[in-house]
Amino acid sequence: MSEYRNMTKEQLLAEKATLEKSYADFKAMGLKLNMARGKPGPHQMDLAMDLLKMEDYTASDGTDARNYGNLEGLEEARALFGDIMGVKPENVFVGGNSSLQLMYLLVSIGWTFGFQDSPCPWSQVEKPKFLCPVPGYDRHFRITEEFGIEMINIPMSPEGPDMDMIEKLVAEDASIKGIWCVPQYSNPDGYTYSDETVRRFASMKTAAPDFKIFWDEAYIVHHLTDEIIETPVLLEESRKYGNEDRVFMFTSTSKITFPGAGVSALACSENSMKYVCKRFEVMIISYDKMNQLRHVRFLKNKEGVLAHMKKHRRRLAPCFDAVKTTFAQELTPCGDIAHWTNPKGGYFISLYVMPGCAKRVAQLCKDAGLVLTGAGSAYPYGRDPEDSHLRIAPTYPSLDEVEKASVLLTVCVRLAVVEKLLAQAE
Repeated sequence: MSEYRNMTKEQLLAEKATLEKSYADFKAMGLKLNMARGKPGPHQMDLAMDLLKMEDYTASDGTDARNYGNLEGLEEARALFGDIMGVKPENVFVGGNSSLQLMYLLVSIGWTFGFQDSPCPWSQVEKPKFLCPVPGYDRHFRITEEFGIEMINIPMSPEGPDMDMIEKLVAEDASIKGIWCVPQYSNPDGYTYSDETVRRFASMKTAAPDFKIFWDEAYIVHHLTDEIIETPVLLEESRKYGNEDRVFMFTSTSKITFPGAGVSALACSENSMKYVCKRFEVMIISYDKMNQLRHVRFLKNKEGVLAHMKKHRRRLAPCFDAVKTTFAQELTPCGDIAHWTNPKGGYFISLYVMPGCAKRVAQLCKDAGLVLTGAGSAYPYGRDPEDSHLRIAPTYPSLDEVEKASVLLTVCVRLAVVEKLLAQAE
């Protein structure tokens, strides 16, 4: 196989014909494959079924988990999530099944009321802004878009977002109220922020006194290798500089136990905890403490969580390896038409194709029965300036389906690139 950029027009036409035949063969299979969302597969969820066998709902302090009370969550649940995130239990608020809901509620609080350190509600600020490392998590971006908050792209690297750019922007512009971050095994690149990046987040100067870091630890225990990567705890690092009130850390058991019936948690400073609870208590008396207690008794502590996640890894690692192996075999010989990330954890692989080809690749895949996350979804407003990024989620399909989907995907990438090169040759 020759490198595509070195091919003559006649060679490209011949390659196009070969690829079109392969593509037609896939279409004839009537496939229904999905690598769009980062969903656990049925086998992974089966691992947590013992969680539902509990009968006694009396907490360690005598609290009846079936009744009202304990807005901040059961003490043992706060201790479990504190252990996972590396913070004190008193800095943890345990919510319902969705950490995304907690993020939405906090942005809503900022928009409606402001926070304890806000000069005014964010809605009263002229053109409030959020920083968005890209590519990033589409659902983060949808929250800020929902409130009409302007989003500013921040380039990502394997060390984390461009901190020089971030520090300059937040120091100069008081209308920048926050930033979205997935610091460990980032969605979708799978990068982990360096210790230096975390320190700079903790210590940086901001023009806005109420600047908030939305620090989404969605994948804090989702390791794909024997290496257990851990990063400095942002809340504790920020205390060293007197900036702990700017931190909101989030996590959940959505990809540990049951995505629709897990438990979420928020970690923040003492000042923020008091303020958030003041706002939340108008909305809810308590979240589902029965589910909190079930999770505590099933998972026990961080060590128990990591042992449980090893079972997930046995299912997931081969699927990630299958994607990367297929990419290497089918795309690398074609030259620089694509590159991809090699995550050590998390739920995604980023595939970067030749600029101007991502939407075409996604459409070709869809027409052949493979659904991917929409091209551009990992960027604010769904606009990838290069039209080159695709987020691959190899977690839900079976290994056989992942292998088949990966081959189809490479055929679509090659076909889209050949079409692009032929168009440029006209």
